[in-house]
Amino acid sequence: MNKWGALAAITVTGLLATGCASDDNNDGLPKASKLAADSGKRYKELRVPTMEGLTCDKGRAFRFGNDLDLMVAGDDDLKEIKDTGEDAVSCFGPNRITLSKGRMQATVPDLTTRTTLYEKVDDPTAALDKAFSHSMDLAKGYGRTMVGKPETLTTKDLVMRCQQNVTDTFPMTSCYWANYGAIGLVDFFPPDGKHVPVKKAAAQTYKFAMGTLASTDASS
Repeated sequence: MNKWGALAAITVTGLLATGCASDDNNDGLPKASKLAADSGKRYKELRVPTMEGLTCDKGRAFRFGNDLDLMVAGDDDLKEIKDTGEDAVSCFGPNRITLSKGRMQATVPDLTTRTTLYEKVDDPTAALDKAFSHSMDLAKGYGRTMVGKPETLTTKDLVMRCQQNVTDTFPMTSCYWANYGAIGLVDFFPPDGKHVPVKKAAAQTYKFAMGTLASTDASS
C-alpha cells in the first residue's frame, strides 16, 4: 500500500463528539508491583470502548503504508481465537491532528490500535517481551527510528511497554500491552508536533484495553 493510503477519508462515525480530554498531568494509571494471578477470564470478541474525550470506531482511519504501520508479531506460540471481529480501532479527539509532509496533508486520529485474543497467555510479561521485541525489530527494519529506551509499566490487570519513535518524520509513541487472554498495541499520533508523553500514553493504553475487554463477551 502506498504511503498516506487510506487517509482520513475513512471517516470515523460521529467524529464531532463532545467532552473534555483528560488532564495531561494526571496519568491516572493504577500501577502495581506485579500482575494479579490469572482469574481464568477469557474473551470471545472485541468491542469498541467508550473513552472520555475521544470518539472511537472500528478500523484504521490512517495508514502510513510501506510496512510502517505496527502489528502484533512474535505470537506464533499462542493459540489465537478466531472470528473476534475487527481487530483495529481508531479514536479521534475533539481537536483534529493534521500531519503535513511536503505538499501532502492528512487528518489523523489521536490513536490507532490492534488487539489479538488468545485461548490463554500463560505468562503475559514474557509474551509482551517477545511481541514487543519482534514487532519493534520489524518496525525498525521498515524505517521507524526508536527514541530513547522503552518503559515498562505494570498494573494488576495488564502489563505495558511503551516506546517513543519517529515514523516517516513524525514523532509517535507506541505502547504494547498483554494480559492472560490478549495482546494489543496502541499507536499515538502527535497532537502538537511532539511525542505523547509515555505516562500519558500508558494511561490511555490501559483505559483502551480495559474498555475493549470489559465490554466483550467473556467466560471464565
